[in-house]
Amino acid sequence: MQALLDAIAQMDKAADAHRVFHGRGGMYPGCEHWTLDWFAPVWVLTSFKAVREDELAQCHQALAQRWETLAPGEPLNWVFQCRAQGQAQTRLMAGCVPEPHVVTEQGARYLVHVMRGQNHGLFLDMAKGREWLRRHAKHENILNLFAYTCAFSVVALQGEAAQVVNLDMSQGALAVGQQNHRLNKLPTKARFLGHDIFKTWGKISKMGPYGVIVIDPPSYQKGSFIATKDYIKLIRRVPDLLEPQGHVLLCLNAPELDTAFLHAQVAEAAPGLRFVERLANPPAFADRDPEKSLKVLHYQNA
Repeated sequence: MQALLDAIAQMDKAADAHRVFHGRGGMYPGCEHWTLDWFAPVWVLTSFKAVREDELAQCHQALAQRWETLAPGEPLNWVFQCRAQGQAQTRLMAGCVPEPHVVTEQGARYLVHVMRGQNHGLFLDMAKGREWLRRHAKHENILNLFAYTCAFSVVALQGEAAQVVNLDMSQGALAVGQQNHRLNKLPTKARFLGHDIFKTWGKISKMGPYGVIVIDPPSYQKGSFIATKDYIKLIRRVPDLLEPQGHVLLCLNAPELDTAFLHAQVAEAAPGLRFVERLANPPAFADRDPEKSLKVLHYQNA
C-alpha cells in the first residue's frame, strides 16, 4: 500500500471534490483495491477487498500527518468504506461528516451522502462529461437519461440550456437532484420524471426534439438495465429524438465492455450518427487499460 501512502503524503487541500488516488486503474501494483476521494471537508477511503485494521491505522496516521501540514489545527474528517463482497461497510474513522454535506465542482454545488450506500451522489470520474455539457448546452433542449442526482442538469442550466428533461426510476435520486437545482439557484427550466425509461418513450418524444441527449446508464442493474441487451434499445430511439446536427453522449462504465461495443451498437441501431470523439477522463482516473475505464463517446446527428 506504499503508493497510497505516498499519494497521501503529497496531496493538496483543494476546494473542489476530486479523486486523490485511483488504484483501480492498475497503475500501482498491489494497490488495485484502494481509492481515495476528497469530498470537502471529508476524505473518503475505499477498499474493494477486505483489509486489516493495522492497514487502516497506517492510513489514519498518514492522513493525520498530512492534514496537520495542510490545515493546522483543523479537525481531520475521514470515512472508510469497504466494498468487499459480503463485507460491505461504511465507518466514520475520525471527525464528523457535515449534514447537509455540500461539495463543489467548477462552480457548481452538489449534495452528497458519503455515509450512505456505495454511490455518494456525485460520480467524480464524469467531471469531463459535465464540463463538456456546460459548454454545449446554450439554448439547447436537453434530455438527461438515467439522471441519478441530476448533476448533468445542473451544469446544463448553468450553461444556459433552454430546458432539461431528467429521467430516472429512482424518486429518491431525483429528489436529491431537485435539491441540487435549488442549491445552485437555477431557473425552473428542468423537469424530473421518475419513470421506467422503456415505458416512457411517448412522453419523452412529446417534449423533444433535443439538441443534446446524455445517456449514462448503469452497466448492470438487475430488473431494470443490463447493458449487453438493453443499451441498443436506447440507441435505436436516438435518431427520432435528436435534432438535425444534435449531439449525444453515450456513457458506459463497464470494464468488460469496450468502445468497440458501443460503436457496434451505434452502427447497427443508429448508423446515421457520426462519431466525433471519446472524452478524456480526469487525469486522476488514469488506467493501464483505457478500455476498462469510463467511456464517454460523443456522436453527432447527420
